[in-house]
Amino acid sequence: MNMITNHMPTEELRALDGAHHMHPFTHNNDLSEKGARIISRARGMTLTDTDGNDYLDAMAGLWCVNIGYGRTEPADAAARQMRELPYYNTFFQTSHVPAIALSAKLAELAPENMNHVFYANSGSEANDTNIRMVRTYWAEKGHPEKKIIISRKNAYHGSSMGSASLGGMSFMHDQGGMPIPDIHHIDQPDWYLEGGDMSPEEFGLERARQLEKAIHDLGENRVAAFIAEPIQGAGGVIIPPSTYWPEIQRICDAHDILLIADEVICGFGRTGEWFGSETLGIRPDIMTIAKGLSSGYAPIGGSMVSDEIAAVIDNCEFAHGYTYSGHPVSCAVALENLRILQEEGLVDRTRNTSGPLLAKAWHALGDHPLVGDTSLVGLMGSIALTPHKESRAKFASKEGAVGLICREFCFKNGLVMRHVGNRMVISPPLVITPEEITAFTDRARLALDLTHKHLVDEGMMKAA
Repeated sequence: MNMITNHMPTEELRALDGAHHMHPFTHNNDLSEKGARIISRARGMTLTDTDGNDYLDAMAGLWCVNIGYGRTEPADAAARQMRELPYYNTFFQTSHVPAIALSAKLAELAPENMNHVFYANSGSEANDTNIRMVRTYWAEKGHPEKKIIISRKNAYHGSSMGSASLGGMSFMHDQGGMPIPDIHHIDQPDWYLEGGDMSPEEFGLERARQLEKAIHDLGENRVAAFIAEPIQGAGGVIIPPSTYWPEIQRICDAHDILLIADEVICGFGRTGEWFGSETLGIRPDIMTIAKGLSSGYAPIGGSMVSDEIAAVIDNCEFAHGYTYSGHPVSCAVALENLRILQEEGLVDRTRNTSGPLLAKAWHALGDHPLVGDTSLVGLMGSIALTPHKESRAKFASKEGAVGLICREFCFKNGLVMRHVGNRMVISPPLVITPEEITAFTDRARLALDLTHKHLVDEGMMKAA
């Protein structure tokens, strides 16, 4: 049996990794020279590398390990399913029990009238599905010209050709010929960096009304949908002003535009409700799901679809799908994950206990001289780093340089906290304990202290 065990020295593993493994979103030559951090095991919120170092994972992997690491129940569910039915497709008028059972459970948990799911293997694939689904929906209704999907700058919706085009990250669009045709982007609701002298409420309305202007400029007869994350995750945990989403909903309703809520990060308890749409009062026509659906224990994603859209799509042959759509093992793992979330009350715990505890500790970091703003909803939050609190100034150094310095101090002190530009972001597992909240926010403060000292010593505490 070809099985990799962890008895190899770390340097040998790094050499093999550098020689053969191409990492995502990475300059691989630089990584090969430095050597990757090799994670060998994990339990709860703690990662352990091959040198025996422990790290508190305040990112839950990539926003996904909601039930924490090391749960045996999903592994047992996967083993049982592999023995019984390791694979079969859902093409050719065929189905299987795990896909049926998971679909019924998702319909039970999702907001009212979201009773249908089309499976994919990731959020990227699900958002590609959404492009084809909304265009097919309008074509079947006699409006084939309604093809344009409006998204936001600095949004993240995946990294495939379609999903990365929906996303609004310019550095991704610089490679590979994106965005694809009929995708349009408006500005993001980031009051801290872009609000100027406006109040958050005024700014929220201004940014939402860019959607209405875009619909007018592009032609209401040509606009199919608007897609957005309830809270921008990979863009820096950007929580929109309170006025933003009600106005977006009004505009979509008024102009007969489908609303796609990308719940890949916000879904399955992260915001203190099952879905971020519920937390922020959004009534979507389609929800993109992945990540927390299986807590990362198996690849699975999907599009939750309203009854109205399903009725139209179901009346035609939707020529779309993936070999592993509704994979039985992934569905079995997702079902077990949802059982754990539900029976252990992890969504309620996020809303009522761990979320408020983290909020108190997180916002206390706002007194640090390097911190201009702390934001948090449920168990996802961000810290904006600045050289000057009052003016919300950017650093004179290259964008993201300070965040990278802080991230490296986090790792050195046993903490995984991601940087997005000069924001530090978190999304810890929903099983985080009060003791872990204290430990990780203490380590975050230490990283901020070390970063601040480094910036002062190097003359980098300068505003642009």
